[in-house]
Amino acid sequence: MQLSGKRALVTGGALRIGRAIVLALQSCGAEVVVHYRNSAEEARKLSPFSVQADLSDPEQCAGLIQQAGPLDILVNNASIFTKDTLSAATPDRVLQEFQVNLFAPMVLTRAFAVQAGQGAVINLLDRRIRCHDTSCVPYSITKKGLEELTRLSALEFAPGIRVNGVAPGPVLPPPDSPSISLSEISGRVPLETMPSPEQIADAALFLLQADAVTGQVIYVDGGQHLLGNGV
Repeated sequence: MQLSGKRALVTGGALRIGRAIVLALQSCGAEVVVHYRNSAEEARKLSPFSVQADLSDPEQCAGLIQQAGPLDILVNNASIFTKDTLSAATPDRVLQEFQVNLFAPMVLTRAFAVQAGQGAVINLLDRRIRCHDTSCVPYSITKKGLEELTRLSALEFAPGIRVNGVAPGPVLPPPDSPSISLSEISGRVPLETMPSPEQIADAALFLLQADAVTGQVIYVDGGQHLLGNGV
């Protein structure tokens, strides 16, 4: 896909990795609609096109594609992360995490396929899809589900829609704990270097432009996924 002149929606696009993807798409000549929940000021600084929606609300999620369209590209980047063990997880928190991290991408991808007919989808995953992290059980399950959704939707919506995933490792400290250094939380990394948001965006751009690639996941994690649970 030639990105110049295309129109993209990036969910959670105002901050962090989403922001890097927005800037990368714009640098290639794409028009980007920045979705946000609370970060209105940041979204409007990035793009003249922005749209607000709370993806934990199924009704708001259902209308997002129509609000943002017509589209050529969908980037399902928005997610929430909680450090919940299986014993500590409450039904409300689990359902909220599933709604934002898995059900919203499913709803948006289906609506995008109907509206666009031709185009590409990128799902932001996590290197944890290759391990069993008992410190964040609901989050891990949602990202593993999103990996499977990536492949299933790649099959169902071919040949018109390509669907791929990018699985980052540790990129930025948690937004609620900015004083924690990345090295403190990253664990072992074979390449001994952490990916940057811009490198995550580069992987997304590659997949968007690779017309013969669908149903694939690129890990941008310094090789951390190769260690499985040994991180």
